[in-house]
Amino acid sequence: MRALFFILTAGATFAANLPPDHAKRMDRGLKLFDNEVASLLKQNCLKCHGGEKLKSDFDLTTREDLLRGGSHGTAVVPFDAKGSRLVAMIRHQKEPNMPDSSPKLPDEAIAKIAAWIDDGAPYSAPLVTGKKPKKDLSVVTEEDRKWWSFQPLRKVKAKSIDELLLKNAKGLSFAPQAEKAVLVRRLSLDLTGLPPAGVSDTSDFSDLIDQLLESPRYGERWARHWLDVARYAESTGFEQDYDRPYAYHYRDFVIKALNSDMPYDQFVKWQLAGDEYEPQNPLALAATGFLGAGVFPSQITANEVERTRYDAMDDMLSTTGNAFLGLTVGCARCHDNKYDPIPTADYYAMLSTFTKTTRMNVDVHPDGKVTSAVTTMDKKKNTPEVKDATRMMICAEGYDPIVMHTQGGPFFDQTFVLKRGNTDMKDREAVQGFLQVMSRPQDAQRWQWQPPAGAKSSGKRRTLSNWITDVDHGAGALLARVIVNRLWQHHFGTGLVPTPNDFGKTGTPCTQPELLDWLAAKLIENGWKLKPMHKLILSSRAWQQSSARDANKEAADPANGLFMRFVPYRLEGEAIRDSMLAVSGVLDPTMHGPGTRDENSKRRSIYFNIKRSQLIGSMVAFDQPEPLVSQGARPTTTVAPQALILMNSPQARQWAEGLAKRVSGAGDAAKQIAMTYRLCFHREPKPAEMATGLDFLKSGASLADYCQVVMSLNEFVYVN
Repeated sequence: MRALFFILTAGATFAANLPPDHAKRMDRGLKLFDNEVASLLKQNCLKCHGGEKLKSDFDLTTREDLLRGGSHGTAVVPFDAKGSRLVAMIRHQKEPNMPDSSPKLPDEAIAKIAAWIDDGAPYSAPLVTGKKPKKDLSVVTEEDRKWWSFQPLRKVKAKSIDELLLKNAKGLSFAPQAEKAVLVRRLSLDLTGLPPAGVSDTSDFSDLIDQLLESPRYGERWARHWLDVARYAESTGFEQDYDRPYAYHYRDFVIKALNSDMPYDQFVKWQLAGDEYEPQNPLALAATGFLGAGVFPSQITANEVERTRYDAMDDMLSTTGNAFLGLTVGCARCHDNKYDPIPTADYYAMLSTFTKTTRMNVDVHPDGKVTSAVTTMDKKKNTPEVKDATRMMICAEGYDPIVMHTQGGPFFDQTFVLKRGNTDMKDREAVQGFLQVMSRPQDAQRWQWQPPAGAKSSGKRRTLSNWITDVDHGAGALLARVIVNRLWQHHFGTGLVPTPNDFGKTGTPCTQPELLDWLAAKLIENGWKLKPMHKLILSSRAWQQSSARDANKEAADPANGLFMRFVPYRLEGEAIRDSMLAVSGVLDPTMHGPGTRDENSKRRSIYFNIKRSQLIGSMVAFDQPEPLVSQGARPTTTVAPQALILMNSPQARQWAEGLAKRVSGAGDAAKQIAMTYRLCFHREPKPAEMATGLDFLKSGASLADYCQVVMSLNEFVYVN
């Protein structure tokens, strides 16, 4: 418990290590400082360490700076000269020797400095008059905890989303409600990524929401959103970019979890530690593919092993911070975060969670029993290959096949606090802890989980998952805020926090903080179920507004942060392609299983195999991001290749021919045009549109030509 407290406070007081007679010794040390040590330090050390310059980032002008240490790690441990790096350096027992450009200090001088450190290394005044210590960013203050996203959820009294939006509307009002046909199409694209099929505009809207939420197409649509956040891909990246043939099990887990409305806190826990919650459940094991989805070099030299290991752990921690907490935790790898209260000590305390976590393939037989992995090495590829049965890519604790191959030995057993993120500058062993800004030392035991005897894992990841989902004492309030913001973002095109992966000081502030907290509280009240939250948002007057423009509103609220109109947004590349497949009547509804890189595939785009070095061209053209790090939001560009794909690609032509075949039996040309509009836009063509279509067909163009033009219109690729 004392060790954990030390990591969490990470300050320079070393309160946990004070000896019983520390006060007496500090008094003695002060006299020694005034009479002897201060002058020794000024004469021999100050010039390079806080006087004229600052070598190795080590400043000894104040006690606070002295105890902070430098690029080589902690220099002085109060009351422990033997354990202080500074003493070993001035004795020339540890490099770099100090002083580095002159002979060793006299033994008498060294003895006095050592005695002073044994007496607590006290200062009576800075060595440079008027010098103040640097702000200690490693100490998280109550002021730091006042940042809005670190606060407990406020209790907001309101009956609806609309009430809270209108409360802050600054005299503005909602746009008129959209027509039923517009809402039906918007709803279907929103929840399933597909145009409505066979839906009557007289259908009860609430029932239609329920129907679409229960559709298996819902999970496929919303899983794609999450896979961006999880930086999901099916290859290792880097130059070799070897395939991960079983990574698709994680994609399938996400689809299944969303379709079954798995509580979001369980969704999070399984992705961090499914193997520690339900080690015999294949779905729980597949969930941990979240941690293993990042890039990893498959060919490294022996001297790169340790650095590569820290890179892999950093990928796991940084993605955890971005995806679940909306925080850039990874920025503290080399130095205390300059903007958010995330000290380097907190980063390494959390990083140690993954000390023995690595990727491996686990056999999962049809009867659901999990057996040991059978891993063989392919010497030509220098990457682990697995034979037999059905397998999934997961993260587990134990030996890493890649490191075993390159290093010839087991995994590292310890994680160290590194100065400047450099593996050659180890400071001390890191002990698991969490972000101080959302935890207190006295609460540490409530999150601890001890695995049963014989378990293969340490329990650290389950401990992390307990903290991250704890609403009252841990990070649970922020966890809830982040996910409801993601829901809002994909329903409205932008989030209440427009930077969904950054709820810190470098992100864009929340435009509706009361509403965000109200939604987060509703999520928790509903047992972390996401489907009721979807329905709550979709049933609001705010979501059902039209996109009618109003000059006064746009002048008062250019970014629409008040949400007083619905702003049209373009569909992602996957939804555009899936919609074309759907209206052409050739969409293959087969779910789950291995994917493909064949653009002629008729399955939904979520089943494309994502190889980092060979992304699907049509998806990239429509702004699918590179899956290297967590992506909270996609950009929306308008570039020529997008139009060229719709006009010239063989796939678009095939789908146009499929749509033409589908509508050809509707009757005469007017009826064919009307059916095309109903399938593509869920509405009847206007008189001018009908006239234009008839003229086009009379000009000698084929019905397939016409269908391809319609599928290339803005209305087809935008949500209105």
